[in-house]
Amino acid sequence: MKLTRRQLATMLASTTVLAQAPPPVPATPEEELKNARNRVKANSEALARLPVAMPTEPAFQFKA
Repeated sequence: MKLTRRQLATMLASTTVLAQAPPPVPATPEEELKNARNRVKANSEALARLPVAMPTEPAFQFKA
């Protein structure tokens, strides 16, 4: 996909404007918890779709 400098600048400008907008405040703590659980679920599903090579080592070690 080819982009011109102007198209790239337009895309970056629009994303920075969106990033500066404050997130909506949940009305209740229950809604906040529900939103957090939905984000965790969506993130875990996205990570599950990524391929991981077998020789990849974890970033932690189990020690007894």
